[in-house]
Amino acid sequence: MLDLRKLRYFLTVAEELHFGRAAIRLHLAQPPLTRQISALETELGFKLFDRTSRTVTLTAQGRSFLPYARGVLEQVELAQVIAGKLAAGTAGQLALGYVSSIALSDLFSQAIQAFALRFPDVQLTLVECASGSLGAQVADGRLDIGLSRLLPQSDEVQVLSLGEERLVAAVSSGSPLASQPSVNLAQLSAYPLILFPADYGSGLNQSIEQLYRHHGQPMRPGPTGRQITSIIALVAAGQGVALVPACTQSLMNKGVTYRPLVEGDACAKLLALTRTETKSVLVDAFLAVIAQTLHTR
Repeated sequence: MLDLRKLRYFLTVAEELHFGRAAIRLHLAQPPLTRQISALETELGFKLFDRTSRTVTLTAQGRSFLPYARGVLEQVELAQVIAGKLAAGTAGQLALGYVSSIALSDLFSQAIQAFALRFPDVQLTLVECASGSLGAQVADGRLDIGLSRLLPQSDEVQVLSLGEERLVAAVSSGSPLASQPSVNLAQLSAYPLILFPADYGSGLNQSIEQLYRHHGQPMRPGPTGRQITSIIALVAAGQGVALVPACTQSLMNKGVTYRPLVEGDACAKLLALTRTETKSVLVDAFLAVIAQTLHTR
């Protein structure tokens, strides 16, 4: 294996084309430098320099070898920098899970952008999940952080509340409800309600069901969709109504009209999930970015 020190000596002599000046740069006496270069030439099996009493020039083989030697040393320096960042917690990998409706929020995009700018050496992996499986994936380490609307049923997961988001009614643009400035649950209960499937473990479903119960309104079951985009498509197709987070209004489907709800408690939770026992500098850093993003909104 090539000696990195000898490669540094070779690179310095190649830059200076003078053994004396190279020795000064390397804080080394000239005879030991000459011996090290000779040893490297023996190891490589070819001459690196043509030397006379007045000049030092690279041989053809030396010129060809130079960019490879420089590349090796640059990669070593980069590895040392990355190692330092890993030790300081400013580089590495972070797996972020999220439910589909949260991906539409400004908070989500702004936090990711701010984190990427602050930690450019962190590889951020985004994983869309159902709320029901998000907590389990955080607990077993498949995800470092989960952004959910459902409280996990595990002591191994720590929950940080990021506040609540208002719910709005998504109705077909051809519905009489679309012409009203706002709607209430009593009006919506006359229409099939489009939700996530029952086996999906949706935090949004849970919030909606609690809301209907609290106000004593019946829920008329409608079709289901596994993504927020699917639910909005069903509304556009006239298959029912949906209650969705306000950020969903960014999905501008021409067949859907969004209307505010009269009920002031029509909200969905926004939660950050992390492992209770295991924390990392990167997890804490991302949570700090989210907190700062919330503060500046």
